[in-house]
Amino acid sequence: MSKRTMGLMLIALGAVGLVVSLAADVIGIGSYPGINGAQLLGAATGLILALGGVWLAQNRAGKKK
Repeated sequence: MSKRTMGLMLIALGAVGLVVSLAADVIGIGSYPGINGAQLLGAATGLILALGGVWLAQNRAGKKK
């Protein structure tokens, strides 16, 4: 699997994690009304995964500068 494909998969996984974490109360999986610490942790993790995926997808091996 290429680095670009892995990067795109990380972007998708991070975006889904971010949206699910922030929309947990609307979806019905939130335990407290409003945004709590677990949702913020999930959102931060999703954002970090997505940004790591962007970095991985752009830094392909063998790319000439």
